[in-house]
Amino acid sequence: MTSAPRLAMLARGGPVHQWFQRRPLAADGLLALLVFVVTLPALFIGKAPYTDPVTWLWVVAGVAPVAIRRVRLWWATGILVTLLCVSPLDERAWWGGGYSIVVVAYTIAAARPFRPAAIGTAVLWIAASLSIVGSNTTATQGTNPATLLLFNYVLAGITFAVGRAVHHRRAKVAELQDRARVAEENHAAGIIQAVNDERRRIARELHDVVAHHLSVMNVMAAGARRTLRTDPDKATDALATIEATGRTTLREMRRLLEVLRSDEEKEADDKELTPQPGLDAIHTLVKQMRDAGLPVRLIIDGEPFPLDQGVALTVFRIIQEGLTNTLKHAGPARSGVRLEFTPDALDLEVSDTGVGPASVTTGSGRVGHGLVGMRERVALYGGSLRTGPRPGGGFRIHAHIPIDASGTAVEAGGTS
Repeated sequence: MTSAPRLAMLARGGPVHQWFQRRPLAADGLLALLVFVVTLPALFIGKAPYTDPVTWLWVVAGVAPVAIRRVRLWWATGILVTLLCVSPLDERAWWGGGYSIVVVAYTIAAARPFRPAAIGTAVLWIAASLSIVGSNTTATQGTNPATLLLFNYVLAGITFAVGRAVHHRRAKVAELQDRARVAEENHAAGIIQAVNDERRRIARELHDVVAHHLSVMNVMAAGARRTLRTDPDKATDALATIEATGRTTLREMRRLLEVLRSDEEKEADDKELTPQPGLDAIHTLVKQMRDAGLPVRLIIDGEPFPLDQGVALTVFRIIQEGLTNTLKHAGPARSGVRLEFTPDALDLEVSDTGVGPASVTTGSGRVGHGLVGMRERVALYGGSLRTGPRPGGGFRIHAHIPIDASGTAVEAGGTS
């Protein structure tokens, strides 16, 4: 099968053809100049050359449609029909249009669908036939009008047939290009699907391996605990086995995560190797928002305690998303962040006093796709998220995350 790039190259043609395609007006201007040069000998056949400037204006008007045939095709057709209708009154109007009719008629047949092409061709050649019948110029004197009409119809048929053939060829090339492009896209999608399927298979196998190692570690830890006092040597051997198995499990976990990560995630990880932010970074984030022009008040209720890194990151991302959306969409507003630590949960609230259209939520919430990310993060830890307008204006985000607190205080609560 011919590939899409090769078909595209064949359709574009060589450098000269590409130049003509990129500059239709300039290229057709050169063609109009060629038609003008070819028309000149007809002005000198059988009599003295025309010296009247009006004659040259008629000639220029006759070849002008060739110059605009691709950018203003129907204008070009209208100009030619007008000249043909005027030619019985002034034979000079015919001089420049003889070759232009053939060029424009071919363009109509090649560039337009069948019905517009047939109508445009009929109008053009009917005007030419009426011009032949009604003219009594030196160009037609002594010639049987029926012969001229027959020649006119034969030329019209040949021009239309050639134009339609070119039209169908272009359509066929475009269709083949589209098919080749779709085939290549499907092929690429198939490869990606095969890679993802293989990654999932490997991940399932690694998951089984990791689960087995963890089961062994759990059994050995239980045995070590029971024999720690009665048989220290046996307990030591069990702990050594747990240590070795733990190292193996960590290696397998790294391989498992490596398999599950997409190529885009790997590139992002390579570019951004900084530690993930946690609760300590919230104060820095609030200061950055204040420097950006958003008044923010941070309130911490209760006695903070250590959080798992994933939970701390979730809290930080929700605050970051909420303040960023306030800064972007709420207009002149003030914002508040409240963290409440309780023995069994963490409550987080981000609110603002924004007014106006920006404070009205849509079906997906004013935070857009960020709302989806918040819900996913909170749901991962068994929490809940509520968002919506505040009474009196503004927007509010409230997250409730259940937590098993360790009881270790890290910082006294307060207001900043």
